[in-house]
Amino acid sequence: MNYRLDVSPTAQDEIKHLPGHVRQRVRRAIKDFAANPRPSHSKRLDFDLPNAEPRRLRLEHWRIIYVVIDDIQLVAIVAVRRRPPYN
Repeated sequence: MNYRLDVSPTAQDEIKHLPGHVRQRVRRAIKDFAANPRPSHSKRLDFDLPNAEPRRLRLEHWRIIYVVIDDIQLVAIVAVRRRPPYN
């Protein structure tokens, strides 16, 4: 069972501006969501959306924020952001 992938225009723009090696890893991770939208190293986010499950995947200092919608087998990529510095 493969999920369809939808990358928002904002996320597409953010991916374009990533450093080359990070961009490749992010694109590979997004492509892998089609077969496995909930990898073991992803985390469910603490807010509810009707019929959808918001999640986060961490890649070094970067985060992929996405939503899994099982009813229509869709993974929607919302944002790709740099992790904030925690002190």
